[in-house]
Amino acid sequence: MKFHSIFFLIASFVIISCNGQTQKSIKTIEPKAFAEKIKTTENPQILDVRTPEEFNVGHIENAENINWLGDSFVQDSEKYNKTKPVFVYCRSGARSKKATEKLKELGFKNIYEMEGGFLKWDAKGLSQK
Repeated sequence: MKFHSIFFLIASFVIISCNGQTQKSIKTIEPKAFAEKIKTTENPQILDVRTPEEFNVGHIENAENINWLGDSFVQDSEKYNKTKPVFVYCRSGARSKKATEKLKELGFKNIYEMEGGFLKWDAKGLSQK
């Protein structure tokens, strides 16, 4: 009986301590789902982490440019609400992967990363002409 009680306590501790860790704060989603999620989010925070030159060539409507390769990414990120969803993309997905990890580290709770970046967004015909 004593063994069962100890086993139950250990199992309960493991379950309780793991609770909440299964929910990821970073969700990588396809461009069409990314676009739909933006449409259904009130005042979406959309971060384009490409260079200003790339951003000026074309970007998602209402996106703001915070250059991942720049010196002020962390400082610039602080102006956004960490409790509201943030949508992040780059050119192909490499920089946004690093940027979303940094945002998570900074305390952002609900991060959407667009799989394949702006190249895939454009290839899916989602860019406004």
